[in-house]
Amino acid sequence: MTKEKIEAKRIGLISDTHGLLRPEACEALRGSELILHAGDVGKPEILEELRKIAPIIAVRGNVDTEMFALPPTELVSVRRRLVYLLHSLADLDLNPAVAGFSMVVSGHSHKPLVRSNDGVLYVNPGSIGPRRFKLPISFALADFGSQPIDVRLEEVVE
Repeated sequence: MTKEKIEAKRIGLISDTHGLLRPEACEALRGSELILHAGDVGKPEILEELRKIAPIIAVRGNVDTEMFALPPTELVSVRRRLVYLLHSLADLDLNPAVAGFSMVVSGHSHKPLVRSNDGVLYVNPGSIGPRRFKLPISFALADFGSQPIDVRLEEVVE
């Protein structure tokens, strides 16, 4: 769990870079005060590049077999709202509403999604890495300065 309390308002939510960090994605993430990466980073260099944009918190995905320093899950407090970060929503082994989470961010499926259930916002930003099938290349931006949290899915145009 991240011990520091984060007061950032604009958070970039990304997943599934698979070793590819597109310049268009980097440009779109500029202005983010924090980036949350929901796994399948692919290469440590991806995190180094993202740190040039904003502080980053990342979790390990199924392709991150050599990235042992990344935890499988992370709990982050952003403006007194708890955000649970994991790679695959199928691995969620707790009830986020009972745990008091405001948001769960996951990846893995490469399918962008924003939905609310029992007062918890579930976000899958999609993938900004190599294109899979006909799925969009996407990420999300979350505004923690608004009530409720405002999440926008953004598509990267190649």
